[in-house]
Amino acid sequence: MRFAFIGAGAVGGYYGALLARAGHEVAFVARGPHLEAIQRSGIRVVSSAVGDFTAHVTAESDAGRIGAVDVAVLTVKTYDNDTALPSLARLVGPATTALTLQNGVDSADEVAVAVGQSQTLAGATYIATAIEAAGVIRQTGSHRRIVFGECFNPAPAATPRVVAIHDAFKAADIQSEPVADARTALWEKFVYLAPFAAFTGASRLPIGPLWADADSKSALIAAFGEVAALARASGIGLPDDAVAKIEAYATRIPAATRSSLQNDLSQGRRLELESLAGSVVRRANAVGVPTPIMRALYAVLKPYASGRPAESQTVNV
Repeated sequence: MRFAFIGAGAVGGYYGALLARAGHEVAFVARGPHLEAIQRSGIRVVSSAVGDFTAHVTAESDAGRIGAVDVAVLTVKTYDNDTALPSLARLVGPATTALTLQNGVDSADEVAVAVGQSQTLAGATYIATAIEAAGVIRQTGSHRRIVFGECFNPAPAATPRVVAIHDAFKAADIQSEPVADARTALWEKFVYLAPFAAFTGASRLPIGPLWADADSKSALIAAFGEVAALARASGIGLPDDAVAKIEAYATRIPAATRSSLQNDLSQGRRLELESLAGSVVRRANAVGVPTPIMRALYAVLKPYASGRPAESQTVNV
């Protein structure tokens, strides 16, 4: 199959490299030194889970130079969608499937506006990777899981196009899970990720100290419950034990686990705040579900959404 990724970063670069290693034709839309390094030497993956390797791929700054592909995958941070979605549309022809793996539950609707509902799939990915240097992706964990499927016209079982992409993923050593209805999978991740990102960001702490403190742990579990209630009020068939499973998961993960939002905050970069805590607040307002914890954390983080704010000039005496 012919794949193109909008974004050759930690997520898209890693999955695209695996697909290229498996023999698929892969192209990236990228920019800056990362683009130049990939054009010059290929994209390198450093991983104890899948082995170290270099994949030689196509990389362009202009999606128009790539043209229509079989599968166009959106993996950039959601705050880049103003420029990413027009690029995605340039990769989509009549037979193309567009798959978004972005965080949150808003992306599929945004992609559908750009390329049409009938050509849009959505998925949630679970992975720990980072750009180590220009052209180099390091995997820091072992998970490489994608749960994906139809989101606008779900069927009783995974559709043929979902199965075909799943087969390509599986053959490339990606832990792929095709589903009949991607909306539940997206919300299951969202129930965990939106509070986790907000708490670790607002506290500037990894999960360990938060989970070890009784008050912080109780508030975090309550925030999971807020987003789960929002999911059910929004018509999502979330499992009854969704929060219990998240609580068990949070108990098992390494104490040093941080969210990407926290990492971006510490480095003064833009935050994926609007697609996480911001989306919770807006959706809760629309359906009348109270989310006081998530609302407070959104307000705390909002001044940092565009990067580190200017220092206040107020002098206290």
